[in-house]
Amino acid sequence: MIELLAPAGNLERLKIACLYGADAIYIGGYEYSLRANAINFSKEELAEAVEFAHRLGKKVYVTVNIVFHHNDLKGLKEYLEELVSIHVDAVIVSDIAVISTIKENHIPLEIHLSTQASTLNDEAALFYQKLGVKRIVLAREALREDIKNIKDKTGLDLECFIQGAMCTSFSGKCVLSNVATNRDSNRGGCAQICRWTFTINQKDQVFSMTPKDLNMSIYLKDMMDIGVNSFKVEGRMRSVYYIATVIYEYRHLMDKIMSNTLTKSDILYSNDIINRCANRESTPQFYDKMPTHQEQYYLGREEVSNQDFLGIVLEKKDHLLLVEERNYFKVGDVVEFFGPGMDTKTYQIHKIYDENMQEIEVARHPKMHVYLEVGEDVVKYAMMRLKVFDKNDYL
Repeated sequence: MIELLAPAGNLERLKIACLYGADAIYIGGYEYSLRANAINFSKEELAEAVEFAHRLGKKVYVTVNIVFHHNDLKGLKEYLEELVSIHVDAVIVSDIAVISTIKENHIPLEIHLSTQASTLNDEAALFYQKLGVKRIVLAREALREDIKNIKDKTGLDLECFIQGAMCTSFSGKCVLSNVATNRDSNRGGCAQICRWTFTINQKDQVFSMTPKDLNMSIYLKDMMDIGVNSFKVEGRMRSVYYIATVIYEYRHLMDKIMSNTLTKSDILYSNDIINRCANRESTPQFYDKMPTHQEQYYLGREEVSNQDFLGIVLEKKDHLLLVEERNYFKVGDVVEFFGPGMDTKTYQIHKIYDENMQEIEVARHPKMHVYLEVGEDVVKYAMMRLKVFDKNDYL
């Protein structure tokens, strides 16, 4: 099994991830989840999320991955039993106390070990396997030989991050946030101190310790060959546009690998699309070598947010698309549509109509609804963006 695993911070993002090609989604409830600043899911929303995903043949994993203090254990058994009742496919845990609670109470939940456990060797993997762990989410710091060795020695399902933010510390071990802000990074409150900038002299020169983002697109096939089962995208707090873009591009890359049609131009084009929506440079980080200064930002960085994301298609009515606008666009702009089950399409805007079908020149109010005359091959829930890259330039 080869799985593309997407993040979702709320129900809207989960639905987009499912529609855009994810095989499974990982989410957090209000309790015990490491992304306390995400919107997360109420108990009712968890049930709705699982029902929606299962209807499309997708899986849902719920994070129960904080480092537990004694008081946190109160209500844990009941919460896990609720996850069983709504048919969650697995839980992602980091604390042995959660594994013990599941096993001692015979709670029928599949257990995935979180990256917070920092697993990098086969002895640790075998230890967790004996405890009943079915899958290990390896530490982001895993080298290729670490991954291959663990797979060869254990046969466990292995999940590896392929895209997203990196931690300046070992995964799950950072206490910078605790020291600087009293917000516990291992209990869902990370203040991302590693992305702050610090003045280091009287000339206002700044220092940071920020890793560039992870991007494993060039090594996807090699990761498949050495036995990685699940390819994980980081970002439960990311936007619907980010999730749609990244999942869409990785879905195409993985499908091309499995059909033996992947080219270098496919990778280069997808990398540019992904990097632009993330606003940060990306690199394979630890997989092929130990990171150097080339994989970090030390003396400041520039992250320029763009307004590429123009809207999302809400409905198709004959030859018209109803689009919910997200950023300014006007008659004459050259845009692209990409969406579930469709190839990316280029279109020049010739006419824009408001909700009363009055012709307008500009869509300038976020969340306003407008109609566009576009071909039949654009689907509901497609994303509309400015055309920045021409795929033909990469051939």
